[in-house]
Amino acid sequence: MLLDTYGRVATDLRVSLTDRCNLRCTYCMPEEGLQWLGKSDLLTDDEIVRLIRIAVTRLGITEVRFTGGEPLLRPGLVGIVEQCAALEPRPKMSLTTNGIGLARTARALKAAGLDRVNVSMDTLRPDVFKTLTRRDRHRDVLDGMAAARDAGLTPVKVNAVLMPGLNDDEAPDLLAWALAHEYELRFIEQMPLDAQHGWKRDGMITAGDILESLRTRFTLTEEGAEERGSAPAERWLVDGGPATVGVIASVTRPFCSACDRTRLTADGQVRTCLFATEESDLRGALRSGGTDEEIAGLWKAAMWGKKAGSGLDDPSFLQPDRPMSAIGG
Repeated sequence: MLLDTYGRVATDLRVSLTDRCNLRCTYCMPEEGLQWLGKSDLLTDDEIVRLIRIAVTRLGITEVRFTGGEPLLRPGLVGIVEQCAALEPRPKMSLTTNGIGLARTARALKAAGLDRVNVSMDTLRPDVFKTLTRRDRHRDVLDGMAAARDAGLTPVKVNAVLMPGLNDDEAPDLLAWALAHEYELRFIEQMPLDAQHGWKRDGMITAGDILESLRTRFTLTEEGAEERGSAPAERWLVDGGPATVGVIASVTRPFCSACDRTRLTADGQVRTCLFATEESDLRGALRSGGTDEEIAGLWKAAMWGKKAGSGLDDPSFLQPDRPMSAIGG
């Protein structure tokens, strides 16, 4: 198992399939994009499947989330999902996507064995979407979510980040829309993972701000710690339930003590935390002939050294050099 010195056991693997993205969200990367990883630096499809197999069969991983960048840009995505679905024991599998391209791939992903999707969408207003993402693709995202729901990739979870002066007034409207379409909405506090290092704690929209806004229209009842478990989102029943809304408050309400995640970057590095400043190389072991046992040992050693928390509240906190698109969300 992937145990750390604080007694936490990682059972949830986040796998970044690419650092590339077809949006340019202001809280993630600059308008001109980034210096992408070279093809030889990226793990191959077979290498990704091998690492997931090791994680599932030797290290106790039970859930796999495919991320990016934008994972739908990975040409071999459907094949990777299909091979992972054949593993014994079979892990639960989900995908975090911006939704562009999901309309044409949802059914193939479901047939390959994907269980559900998370789709990032921050606004109901096409003009605000264009400002936030620097792309005019709002309709494509809406169509992608509908296709995922119709294909059975459910529950479709919608991730929204609220930004001051842009969409910070939309929380109640987003929730009403999500309820009407049978999506599960989760708000995510903006985190210091932008490539520009422009994040500032002062002025960010906090969990408290979001809940205050939602309560102008809805009655929220907290589910409680037992229901939450190790999930990053605190959830509230909306108007008595059964529908819920979640808030992932990584900055103001950190949940590090219950973290059960390990992360694999698109170039084969283990990250113990989104905010880690160090990584452990598995790609080198893969390509130098390392055995499954040796690779599993490297992974265990990396996770054993996981820190107690993200360090966001420490005055000496340093933002990771690698942005969200390279790390995988």
